[in-house]
Amino acid sequence: MTAKVREFLKVQLSAFVGGLSDFGIYTFCYTVLKYSAPFSNVISGSLGAVVNFTINRYWSFNSTAQSLGSQLWKFIIVVLGSIGLKSLGIHVFVDIMHWHFLLSKLIVEIVVSLGFNFTLQKYWVFKK
Repeated sequence: MTAKVREFLKVQLSAFVGGLSDFGIYTFCYTVLKYSAPFSNVISGSLGAVVNFTINRYWSFNSTAQSLGSQLWKFIIVVLGSIGLKSLGIHVFVDIMHWHFLLSKLIVEIVVSLGFNFTLQKYWVFKK
């Protein structure tokens, strides 16, 4: 297995772990606290991002040569864009198309995570 494939798989595992916490918080906010699906996503995405950043910095990308601050501000910009895209997608699927809130989140998570998050984290936030 090449180093690039190994790194990609590590990032996907990190996203999965962050995603588990994100999905748990999202479900709690939507079903128990009765927040809207997009707002539940903002809360869960913000907390899941903390988990994801930590794992990616120290394990997935092993990118500790750059200062924490220089990576953190870039990561925050990516997370804000990611949460915005995900919340918009969830709004369309849940509030307009009336899809199930978890199916909607799953679809949007996969598309944004692979197409937006991975690319920006690898080539900008944790660039070596």
